Amino acid sequence: MKYALLAVVAALSPTLVQAQTAPAPAAPKAPAKDAPTAVEGVTITSDSTAMRTAIDRRSYSVTNDLSAKTGSIADALRNIPSVEVDVQGNVSLRGDANVTIMIDGKPSSQFTGEGKGDALQSMPADQIDRVEVMTNPSAAYRPDGSAGIINLITKKTQKPGTNGTVRLNVDTTGRHNGGISATRRAGKLTLTGDASYRHDKQEARQLIERSVRQAGGGYASSTQDADVENEGGMTNLRGAVDYDLDKNNRLSGELRLRRIAFDTDNRETYAASDAAGAPTRAYVRDLTGEIQRDNGAVSADWRRQFKGADHLLTTHLEYEVTDFTREANAFTRNSPGVDQYERIGLDIFQNRANLKVDYTKPLPKDVKLKTGLDFEQANNAYKNRGAAGPTADGLIVDPSRTNVYDYDQDVYAAYVTYERPFGDFTVQGGLRAEQVQIDVNDVTHGATAQNDYFRVYPTLHTGYTLSQNQTLSANYSRRVQRPGAQDLHPYRVYLDPFNYRQGNPNLKPQITDSYELGWQYRKGQTYYLATAYFRDTRDSVTDVVSDLGGGVLLTSRANLGKSRSGGLELVANGRLSPKLTYNLSGNLFWNEIDAGNLGFAGTRSGTALSGRANLNWQATPKDFFQLNAFSSGKRLTPQGYREPFKMVNLGYRRKVNDKLSFVATAQDVMGDFQEVIVTDTPALRDRTRRTANVRSVFFGFSYAFGGGKSRPEQFDFSAGGPG
Repeated sequence: MKYALLAVVAALSPTLVQAQTAPAPAAPKAPAKDAPTAVEGVTITSDSTAMRTAIDRRSYSVTNDLSAKTGSIADALRNIPSVEVDVQGNVSLRGDANVTIMIDGKPSSQFTGEGKGDALQSMPADQIDRVEVMTNPSAAYRPDGSAGIINLITKKTQKPGTNGTVRLNVDTTGRHNGGISATRRAGKLTLTGDASYRHDKQEARQLIERSVRQAGGGYASSTQDADVENEGGMTNLRGAVDYDLDKNNRLSGELRLRRIAFDTDNRETYAASDAAGAPTRAYVRDLTGEIQRDNGAVSADWRRQFKGADHLLTTHLEYEVTDFTREANAFTRNSPGVDQYERIGLDIFQNRANLKVDYTKPLPKDVKLKTGLDFEQANNAYKNRGAAGPTADGLIVDPSRTNVYDYDQDVYAAYVTYERPFGDFTVQGGLRAEQVQIDVNDVTHGATAQNDYFRVYPTLHTGYTLSQNQTLSANYSRRVQRPGAQDLHPYRVYLDPFNYRQGNPNLKPQITDSYELGWQYRKGQTYYLATAYFRDTRDSVTDVVSDLGGGVLLTSRANLGKSRSGGLELVANGRLSPKLTYNLSGNLFWNEIDAGNLGFAGTRSGTALSGRANLNWQATPKDFFQLNAFSSGKRLTPQGYREPFKMVNLGYRRKVNDKLSFVATAQDVMGDFQEVIVTDTPALRDRTRRTANVRSVFFGFSYAFGGGKSRPEQFDFSAGGPG
């Protein structure tokens, strides 16, 4: 039944996967006109694509993305349609940076808060099998992240016996990464383990050119130029066990440990002048420090298969701890003024406990009912430390740079989705209800606050089969972006002598109503996708830069009145010749910002065009070449804009035999990758340019050991999310 219905499923969530290098079995034929159409989670393969689709997501294979063989998760995500990753590792979906990132359907603290960009740029991508993009997830998923969800699905094997892969990659600038993955399947027991290490050397530069309007007229100007060198690495360890109690019950356990540790050296020069151009102040500041982020999680799962392929009960229990520390010592030579020594520190400790239960039951007439509970408790403790003095041994604790702050958030949620086919038309409705409890405690100042609220988040997904080759889809979801712990804390955090950051305890959650219309055409090896989307947002949370005087700027958080955005996303995939395949995508994006409550008159709007292209050439059965490139257009911000950025990558893989492969990749071959943020208001003009040495050439190999033919599961035990 379900293979007869795959065309409608493709309509419900049009999905494109990167081209494969080897032919695969042809896709099943489309259903007859009067066939029922309710199905979720079907894998489709053809000579040019391997597509996995569900009613609320698109799934992109990274199996043949050579950037993923030698690079980080950030490198792999840059080749996924709808996704952008900037120089600092910050991810956005269709222009919205409020993205929730999960691994195997489960959230993780390592992708939130301080250091989340470092985690994406340090974690190896070679353990990822595919990337699921959910711009309008169903109610079965949390509504967090107004842009949607990116779900990283890890590689798994169904082969019996012992199997695994050893890999090593080295580049021309002293970077290297490698690891080993292994699985042991024997009877009812499966053991899985991964161990990897990635050593990185990062050279970055930040240039800030700033002009601030003076009370007497004219602009005072300054230049702040920083050269940064970071060196360190990330260790990743994972162990898992699965045990089949019987043919219908499986127990699973997993332990994950990750450490990111970097040493940093920073030289910063500053020069300022008044409105007449006369020099007023200059300094040279040398800073050395270290950053360490430890993340560990332990989880247990029980999955019960009842009678019927889609009749399931899954239970997930997890406890996660994140420990972040940043220490730095600085010496500033002022002109005029006395020299100053500083010691700066930040400690963050987070723990998170999660219990999730999902139940799926098929009903008559191909109806599918899902329901579940999701309880999470998160505790966050922050400690800022600062001291300064005229000598390295004469440092005095600075009360203005020292603060202890606790933030706790508990979320209790329940959801239900109901899916039903009506001939060629399928509809799924969902509703998620959440009770949120927030407790804030500024320990240093003895200030506490509480907030609790109850809200519901509806979702709707529909699909319609026009013909054997064409399908339509329409969906809607309500999303929320809750202010984070630091967003709400009014404490003024010292960044450097001329930059501070501060939270806002009066922030409201950002609510987004998201709408999409999709069209898909597929025939043989040709695939086209068009998606029109629109987002209506109220209480948008954004950065606001203000002048504190003396050239010192404060970046704070505030709610916009409202904002709207929309666009058209186009994707094409196919084969130019028997050996040449392509994948193209483009996004025409428009947004409008109303910042009247921030003191701006009227609205501001702008458009941007972004795109990416992948070209794959299977020159011989053993030689595979790849070219990929992307470009992101100019984007509007509440007080200015972000300039376009782009990158071009090359790759080559030599398959020696079924077990051994060699690979070479060249990243940012044109040296174009950078980020420029412009603030342009009547009182402030600021241009910040950031560059990093992502340009590199990697050489590596992978070797597979073990053997045995794959055997199918009795049902899908993979942790890809609810249901």
